[in-house]
This record gives sequence, C-alpha cells and structure tokens, in this order.
Amino acid sequence: MVNLVAAQKPLLHGFMKMAGIRPHTVEIEPGTVMSIWVPSEVIQIPKKSKTTTEAAGTVTNKPTKPVVVLVHGFAAEGIVTWQFQVGSLTKKYSVYVPDLLFFGGSITDSLDRSPRFQAECLAKGLRKLGIEKCTLVGFSYGGMVAFKMAELYPDLVEALVISGSVLAMTDSISHATLSSLGFSSSAELLLPTTVEGCRALLKVAAHKKLWFPDRLHKDFLEVMFNNRKERGELLEGLVVNNKDTTIPNFSQRIHLLWGGNDQIFKLELAQKMKEQLGDKATVEGIEKAGHLVHLERPCVYNSCLNNFLASFHAPANTNQFSF
Repeated sequence: MVNLVAAQKPLLHGFMKMAGIRPHTVEIEPGTVMSIWVPSEVIQIPKKSKTTTEAAGTVTNKPTKPVVVLVHGFAAEGIVTWQFQVGSLTKKYSVYVPDLLFFGGSITDSLDRSPRFQAECLAKGLRKLGIEKCTLVGFSYGGMVAFKMAELYPDLVEALVISGSVLAMTDSISHATLSSLGFSSSAELLLPTTVEGCRALLKVAAHKKLWFPDRLHKDFLEVMFNNRKERGELLEGLVVNNKDTTIPNFSQRIHLLWGGNDQIFKLELAQKMKEQLGDKATVEGIEKAGHLVHLERPCVYNSCLNNFLASFHAPANTNQFSF
C-alpha cells in the first residue's frame, strides 16, 4: 500500500524548487553530512564535457541577498516544517533550510547529541556555503539550536526569530512542561510510536482541533520518525541542570514570535524570556494559534516575520499582539 505522506514528498520538493530552493549536501567533517536546501541561484551545475555523460557535481556561489536560515523543530524535517514560509521569503532573501543531524538526509558518526554540536555543525555548513551573515528563524528544538548558534557565533548570526522555544531545556522547565501536558517523558511526547501518540502530540501542538484519518497518522509515523534511537539520545542530551545554565549576553536583535495559545511553551514564558534577554528582545503574539503557529496561521506568521526582517536594524519595538 502506498504511503500517502511519502507520496506527497515529490510534490513538496517540486513546490520548493518552484519557490527557488534546491537540495544540497555538505560534508561538515569526515563522518558528518548535512542536507541543506539552498537558493537555486547559488548552485552552478557544470556543463557536460565531451568525455562525460553526467555533470561532475555542483559548485556553490555566495548568496547575493540577505540570508535567512529556517531551523526546524523535532517532529519533522526542514521543508515539511517551513513549507508555508519559503515562498514568502525567497523574493527578498536568500533562504536556506537545513535538516539538523538525524533528520532528513543529515547524519553523523559522532556520539555528541547536544544542541551545541548541532549549532557547530550548522555554522560550519553555512560557512562552507559562503555565508558570512544570516538571520536564524528557529522553531521549538530548532530555536534552542538557534540560540546556541547565536551565542557561539555572534559574527555569523546577526538576528534571531524564535517561535515556541526556550533558551535551554532545563530540568525544571522540562518537568513543568511535561507535567502540565500529562506526559511522563519528552520521548513519549515527541517520539510517538502509535496512532494514539501521534494524535496526542497534534492535540497539544495545535490550537484548533484537527482530525486526520488513522491511515495518515500511520504513514506520518513511518516517514517522519526515523533514526528513533539517535533522536531519543538527542532528547536526553537536550536537558541541562538548572545550576549549569546562565543567560548569555546576546549582541543580536531577538524577536520572539509566538502562538498566543501555545500549550507547550506558553506565551507567558516568552514574555518572561524577553525580560531576561533585555532591551534587544521583542515579543509578538499571534492569536488563535498554538505551538504550530507557522502552520496554523501561516499568512499572519509570514507577515510578522517579513516585517521584522525588513526592520530589525531599526530600534526595538515594545511588546505587541497580532490578530
């Protein structure tokens, strides 16, 4: 029987190419490979020679527009997560959509499972693609990676847009979040093995009640939750002790773009985080949207995102809500 989610992938890939991005593979270091969708204009395919039947490979050129990097969350790879954002950005920006390690085609033989390692590998990959400055847009798990990358590489990351995430997953935040949602572990929430588990994840992630047939849930589980062992280790490597965390002194502008009804990381948490981050941080809430704000209300999300990208060099605004 055909897997419906897998069958839709070529269609999604086609839409991404029409929007102006193409898949590319970067070797970060021996044993570590990262898949990144890159702007079509930076890919140069050598012409076929008289002695070869296929192009020898691809050569990347430097981007000519401001760079925006979209960093996905834990439940799906890059272009699935950001499918509604790419097209709204590519006219004005060079858009890059990476798959973090153990998602999509990205893999490593390293045993390091920390967000720091993900951030280091992403930074190396972007620099190998000729990127000198970028704005990171991070969702959920990708937001934690983006925060860490901004901390480690302030010369590379010039601004951040974060949705549904935290600076670091401390043991207190982890316990409080899971208890409020009724889950015993992060793996139970984020690595479902059954249709019921998939439904439960969707229920807490979305504001609106969404219904899908069991067949679609089964197909999603088959396609999107590979590398389970390694992803379980990523979740274990995510939680840090409260005593080991400090608030970095970020030099970048940081925009917290939130679902007003996020059940996983509530808007109040974003507002508290803004106070911790100081004057360079702003908060914007989008009503009638949950944790999956970029998928539930993509038009509003895209408008807010584009407004920030166009104006983040201007002085920071006060907190605001979008309806």
